[in-house]
Amino acid sequence: MAPEPSLSPAGRTFVVTGPTGGVGESTALALGAAGAHVVLACRNVDKGKLVAEKIGPTASVHRLDLSDLASVREFASGLRATHETIDVLINNAGVMAVPLQRTADGFEMQMGTNYFGHFALTGLLLDRVTDRVVTVSSAAHRFGRIDLDDPNWERRRYNRAAAYAQSKLANLMFSFELARRLDATGSPVRSLAAHPGYAATNVGSHTGTWFDRLFGFGKKILQRTPERGAESVLCAATEPGLRGGYIGPDGFLELYGSPHSAGCSARARDPETARRLWELSECITGVRFGL
Repeated sequence: MAPEPSLSPAGRTFVVTGPTGGVGESTALALGAAGAHVVLACRNVDKGKLVAEKIGPTASVHRLDLSDLASVREFASGLRATHETIDVLINNAGVMAVPLQRTADGFEMQMGTNYFGHFALTGLLLDRVTDRVVTVSSAAHRFGRIDLDDPNWERRRYNRAAAYAQSKLANLMFSFELARRLDATGSPVRSLAAHPGYAATNVGSHTGTWFDRLFGFGKKILQRTPERGAESVLCAATEPGLRGGYIGPDGFLELYGSPHSAGCSARARDPETARRLWELSECITGVRFGL
């Protein structure tokens, strides 16, 4: 059974990226069951339609390929044409520990999909968001380092686990920097981050890296479902008392447990690197927030 959101989303609009499996699907289903209008933003529209059928008439399906900035712009333009406001944007979609690939815009696939695509999407929709932006990171961000001189692994020897960790660190730093910039303008919109801990999904279970061992441990010992993994995301998206921060499970190594205020690396809290990453992201995506 899907977890119950803290604040009734009934009648509110939630945009969820990556809703066709795992934590994203569980998040979308829980919101739909609570009466929300759920915009399913997905690369595979046919899979999206199957999820929409489970939710019912309050769900709509829109194509979004975060690895292609043209698709991000097309999606945002279409959504702006049909939705005057969006209550909550949930930046959930992602790829994990894939071999070296390039996006349509030449970005390393994990950095491009997990981070740059969501950065651009948020910038293109932010003026329509009335409540909050939730960006999904990972405990793996602790192993990440932001290389501002080579974020897309064009000069470094590629390491897919390190590339994933960098992308998730970038997600978390973006969420914190967005919160700082929104607060500085007096905006009522909130920016929060969340991570699901371990959840038994297909993502990351056949990476050919040390992630496989971690996921194997999780499946054998924790037996933690995507529905449980979605709890932190739902908390960040619906808990009324949250102004900002990072939500994750409260169990051992934050792999499992109930949502609480999660810990993060010192690098994630570095405002100077976050500022420089933001400026770089605006430059290479062509999306400027005006914050």
